[in-house]
Amino acid sequence: MEWMLLPYRRYFEFSGRSRRKEYWMFALFNFLVYIGFMLIMMALGGGMEYGETASMSPLASVVMIAMFAWGLATIIPSLAVTFRRLHDTDRSAWWILIGFVPIIGGLVLLYFYLIEGTHGPNRFGPDPKEGEARGV
Repeated sequence: MEWMLLPYRRYFEFSGRSRRKEYWMFALFNFLVYIGFMLIMMALGGGMEYGETASMSPLASVVMIAMFAWGLATIIPSLAVTFRRLHDTDRSAWWILIGFVPIIGGLVLLYFYLIEGTHGPNRFGPDPKEGEARGV
């Protein structure tokens, strides 16, 4: 659970490096939160059939607003952990812009998020795995 919440403790920290475990546990945590929101909305009658007018229960609307607020609160730590993950692979955070290239951009970013970070220090800071091995 600590790895899932670490990016929230490093909310505005765009410099430095983040290892794969931090990035993917954060992504898993947010995925689970959104699944929880969706399940609650469906239980409250927030799902709509095809062709049905937009009628949603008031409680489902509150859950949708909470989900929107969660999304807004998560934008900055998501960007920060993504920047740090790119830094761990010795790439500038500007590489995130390749995601705007349809299909290929997303695949390139996925590759960067999946590969192991550079061993030892790089231009963005010390290796996060070395600090963990020393017990820091």
